[in-house]
Amino acid sequence: MKRQISLFVFAFFLITGSLSAQGLTVSGILDSTVSLRLDDKPGLNLGFEEYANLRFQSKIRDRASVYGAVNLTTAAGDYAAALFAAAGSQFSADAGGENYIAVIELERLYFRLNFETANFDGGLLRLPFGYGLVWGPTDFLNPKNPLNPDARPRAVLGAGLSYYPSDELKLFGFYAAPRSVFSEQGKGKGSRIGISVDKHSEKVSIQTLYSFETPDVNSDNGIHRAGFSLKADLQAGIVIETLYTYNHEAKTKLDGLSLSIGADYSLLDGNLIALAEYLYNGKTSSTAFGYGGSFPDKHYLYTGVTFRFNDYTNINAALVSGFKNISFTPVVTLNHDLFQGAVLTFMLQIPLYSENKSGNLAFFSTRLRLRF
Repeated sequence: MKRQISLFVFAFFLITGSLSAQGLTVSGILDSTVSLRLDDKPGLNLGFEEYANLRFQSKIRDRASVYGAVNLTTAAGDYAAALFAAAGSQFSADAGGENYIAVIELERLYFRLNFETANFDGGLLRLPFGYGLVWGPTDFLNPKNPLNPDARPRAVLGAGLSYYPSDELKLFGFYAAPRSVFSEQGKGKGSRIGISVDKHSEKVSIQTLYSFETPDVNSDNGIHRAGFSLKADLQAGIVIETLYTYNHEAKTKLDGLSLSIGADYSLLDGNLIALAEYLYNGKTSSTAFGYGGSFPDKHYLYTGVTFRFNDYTNINAALVSGFKNISFTPVVTLNHDLFQGAVLTFMLQIPLYSENKSGNLAFFSTRLRLRF
């Protein structure tokens, strides 16, 4: 495994380096993170992670572009345990060094064809939907997690065609490969196809979305998804977003609905921003745990404030509340720009529950992010 990783890294830099003279642009981030996690059992846990996201882009005359991104991760302690749990079958006993494990992940790899009023994208890419800031019910292919807002959204293997009849209107048709990698030996069961329409005006933007998931083992008749996302720039910024998922076999009713309503408001000449967003999370909806999302409760509320001390330092305090099991997770994040391209971040997360359940008592991390 170590030899495979070394050869992959060498080949990647050899290719990107040799193509730089041909118009290839390479950029990315490097995160160095140390964490402390306090549990009731076994107590204090340490985590160490070195993570790089390398992105490259190359234009082919004026009509096409190629995009890609690779994640390089080395981890020890808590982060190594999480990394192994997420991709354990990919590791061998020597997947790293004496005190760390390592993994390489292809994050993006796609092309774009440019026309006068249309674009066509195909490959491993993100197909984003909705304007929601926190929960993102309509973003069912790339679900958000407010407890990890800096996470890069996952990509899907698929394609999208964008058509712009005017500057204010966009029509978008898409295809995403089945959720199951092997999908009945390539028969395409569980493929996602759909269309969205975006309409913009000076104060209001609205996107409507419909998607159909072809029949598979979970549904003989397929799964329908339909919804909309609306944002309005009034005295406050207003966002309403909803997606309804219907499965005939499961006799879906209100449990297929995911609905979020939120608002943000700025004060003190924009130095203080307050944000609140509510989520109704049906148990088989797009945001529900086990159906593409991360949330087991029916009702959630995100409240947060961001205060900017100056051009270099800001602090964010947020509270994620789940009302069925009466759970609260305060998250405090302090960011300071050391110099251009370098940000130091301190984050404290403390899960709170109505009952004294075993689990995490506190999580603290320090991260240095370098952009290049």
